This record gives sequence, C-alpha cells and structure tokens, in this order.
Amino acid sequence: MNGSIATALRRGWLVAALGVALAGGGSAANAQTYGLATMQPGTLANTVASAIAKTLKEKGGLNTLVQATAGESVLLPMVAKNEIDLGMANMLEVVEGIETGKLQNDLRIIGSIYVLRMGFFTRKDSGIVNMADVRGKRVPAGYSAMRTLDKNTLSMLATANLTLNDVKPVMVPNVLRGGDDFMAGNNDMFMFSFGGPKVREADATVGGVRAVRVGENLEASRKIFPYGYFSDIRPIPAYVGVSEPMKVYAMDYLLFTNAKMKDEVVAKIIDTMANNKADMVATAPALNDFSLETMYRKHEMTYHPGALKYFQDKKIEAKAY
Repeated sequence: MNGSIATALRRGWLVAALGVALAGGGSAANAQTYGLATMQPGTLANTVASAIAKTLKEKGGLNTLVQATAGESVLLPMVAKNEIDLGMANMLEVVEGIETGKLQNDLRIIGSIYVLRMGFFTRKDSGIVNMADVRGKRVPAGYSAMRTLDKNTLSMLATANLTLNDVKPVMVPNVLRGGDDFMAGNNDMFMFSFGGPKVREADATVGGVRAVRVGENLEASRKIFPYGYFSDIRPIPAYVGVSEPMKVYAMDYLLFTNAKMKDEVVAKIIDTMANNKADMVATAPALNDFSLETMYRKHEMTYHPGALKYFQDKKIEAKAY
C-alpha cells in the first residue's frame, strides 16, 4: 500500500470519527482514531486484532479501527513510516523486517501479546502423521506477500531434519492461498496457526483435517530462527485437527507502533489490555496467553519508551526465551 492510499484511509477514518462526534452532540469532537494494521479476515491475527480494537475502544476510550493488509511484510513498513499507528505481526516477520528493511530507527515494540502456535494441517486420511512423513509431499512455499514464512516452514521441517529439498514446494502468496489450494487438492497440506478460522473451514471442506506432529530437533530449528520454541497443546474446541496432547512449533506475536506514538497512548493501550483480558478472550480465545508478565521479553529490538516506563512502574522484568 502506498502513502496516498494510506492517507486516504486515514482521512476516511477521520471522517467517520467526525460523523460519530457530530451525532453525539460533539462530545467526541477531539477524539483521535487509531489504525491497527493486521492480516486479512479469516486469519487468527485478524480475529485477535478485532478483539484488541474493540476493547481499546469500549474500555479504554481509544477509537481503534482494524485495517486488513495483504500480509505482515506489507504492514511493517507502513507502521514504521507512521502511515498506520499500530501493527501486529509474528516475531519472525518483525525480526526479518528490521534486519532486511532497516526499520529499527522507526519501529517500536509495545510487547508480546500471545503465543502463535503453528503447524502443518493435512487430511485425516492422508497417512501423514509426523513431520518426517512430509518428505516428498506438496508443501506451500514462496509466500510473496508474507516473505518470512518460508523460514517458518524451514524451521518446522528442521525439527524432523528435513529441508525444502526434501519436499515439493508449491508457490503461494500467503497462508490463506495455501489453505485454499489445499482444499482444492493442489497441496498435500497447508501451514496455519492453531485456532485459525481457515483450519475450521478446511476441516469442514475436506471431511476432516489432522495437525502434523512436529519433530524433536529444536536445536536445528533454532539455527534457522533463534526465537522459536515448542509449546504443549491439548484438544480443545478451538484447536481443530488436534485429537490428543502434542507439542507444536510456536513463537511470540507482537504488537508494535512507531517512534512518533505518544508515551501516554502506549501506556493506555497496555493498561487497557491488562485490565480487560476477559473481554478480549471472549472474542479471541488465543488471548488467553496474554499477560503483563510475558509481554516484556528479552530481544534485540527497540521497545517504545512508553512501554518501558509502564513495565518499570509495574516492576516487570524482561523474560528470556
């Protein structure tokens, strides 16, 4: 998205906000609208963003609107350039964006907000149970709108000592297309987050899906991406394709802004989320993972000073991975 489109969107938000203010007798005439950039509807990220925006607006008085984009590689520079106020992306996207896009001078981390648990999903009757069974199968790759996801794929394959050379890559622009291709029979599996709406859609479309069990070689995986880790999950209604307890590949999902965001607004965002977790979870169960204790993590990226002051005031220390 270029600057003119972002400007048009921002003007649209301001017009909408002004309309609300006038309808309410002008009491909100000075209210500011904040844009929260995320992925498209149908993704777990969009669901989480909607829950956060709703809570910030209703409980924190921060009129926040979700803005869907083609992918996290697209939205990161938009937030860094202050074309959109806030953004969400997985840890890998943010690290890669800073290292390759030189966003460090402008992007500011607010904190980790939930655990992104991801994996491959296949048909129940495919015979693919463990990551080692993926060898020779058709696997989505490329991700032109989400360029770091190939590293996610490599990291998960590495847990079973596999590489892209051991599978048949099928080029896709994003995870949604990967899911659509799977349902159309063009892939043997697709990568998605546990609890994501697309997994439920695929389950209903193909007659049942199964989550592929991750391998055990986390050390090999961390040579590709050092912030990935294993997370234990169990069967719950939200986790379609999980029939028994298992370990899955995971990383943090981050909320961030830019250097121009005011300290007090960042503090208000964190405080509103911390005090209204139940409201967010009601819309997005993935936010059960959210807590102040795990929001502040040790990494090389720059935190927003408003976030750092909030954590310091609450005597919260950064947690290691």
